[in-house]
Amino acid sequence: MNREETRGAPQSRIPASLPGLALCAAISVAAYGLSRTQSYFPISPMMFAIVIAIGFGATFGAPEWAKAGQTFTLKRLLRLAIVLLGFQLTAADVGVLGVKAVVVILGALVLTFFFTRWFGTLIGVDRGLSELIGSGTAICGASAIVATNSVTRAPQEDVVYSLATITFFGTLAMFILPALYGPLGLTAVEYGLWAGGSIHEVAQVVAAGFIAGQHEGETAMIAKLVRVAAMAPMILWLGAARPRGDGPAPPIPWFVVGFAAVILLNSVIDPPLWFRQWAQFVTIFLLTMALAALGLGADLRKLRMKGPRPLAVGAVATLFVTLTMLGGIWLIR
Repeated sequence: MNREETRGAPQSRIPASLPGLALCAAISVAAYGLSRTQSYFPISPMMFAIVIAIGFGATFGAPEWAKAGQTFTLKRLLRLAIVLLGFQLTAADVGVLGVKAVVVILGALVLTFFFTRWFGTLIGVDRGLSELIGSGTAICGASAIVATNSVTRAPQEDVVYSLATITFFGTLAMFILPALYGPLGLTAVEYGLWAGGSIHEVAQVVAAGFIAGQHEGETAMIAKLVRVAAMAPMILWLGAARPRGDGPAPPIPWFVVGFAAVILLNSVIDPPLWFRQWAQFVTIFLLTMALAALGLGADLRKLRMKGPRPLAVGAVATLFVTLTMLGGIWLIR
C-alpha cells in the first residue's frame, strides 16, 4: 500500500501543476506579443513577462491554485531551458574571436563578478543580491540571474530586483555604446567585442551591435556567446563555494553540467537549422515562463524595502564591466 502511494505521488503533482503552468504560459504568450511590437526599442519577452506577472499579482494577489505550477516551472522547466540554451553555442563560435579577445572577455567577466560582490558588501547590500546583480552584469542578463539563483537560493524579491536593475542599465548601455563608437576610434571588431562583452541582454547586444553595422553585430553576438558559455563553470563554482555549515553539501547543479554537455554535442553533430531555431524558441519561451512564475510570487512591499543601494550596485557594475572591456580591448591592440 505504501509502495503504491509512493509511486503515485509524483504523478499526482502533474495535474496539480497544470493551472499554474497554464497561467505562466498565458503570460508568456502575452509577453511575446508585446515584444513583437517593439521594433525600434527591443525588449526581451522575459522582461515583459515579469512585469505582467508582477502586475497580475499586485492586482489579484498570488493565486493559491497557481503555486504548484509556479514551483514546477522554476524547478523543472527553468533547468530544461538552461540545458537547451547550449544548442545556441559551439566551440567554433569561441574560436572565431581569437585567444586574446576571449581572454579579455573572460577576464572582464570574472573581475566584474567579484568587484560587484565586493562593492555590494561595501555599501550594505546582501551578498546574495549582489551575486545576482554581478552574474547578470558579468555573464548574460536574465538567464544568468535565474541560473545563479538555483544555487544561491535568494528570495524571489532579490531576483526580481536584480532583473529590473539589469534591464534598466543594459538598456542605457544599448544606447550609449553606439554613440561612443566613433569618438573612441574603435574598429568594427573592437566595437563588436566591446558591445558583446559589456551589454547585459542578448536583445540589447543585437540592437547595439547591428545598429553600427553587420560586421560589428556579428562580432558582438559571438562575444556575447562566449559570456553565455562561461555560465556553466561560474554556476558550478558558486554551488561548490556555498557555505556548508553543519548541513549536507550543496547538490551539484546537474542542469549546468547538461548545458555544458549540450554545447559539446552541438559542436560535434552540427544539428540542422530548423532544429536550432526550434531549440532557441523553446528555450526563450521556457525562460519567459520561469520569469512569469517569479513575478507572480514577488511581493512589491519587500521590493520597496530594498531601497536604492542595489540600484547603485547595478550602476557601478555596469560602468565597471564597460570600462574593463574597453581597457582590455585597447591593451590587445
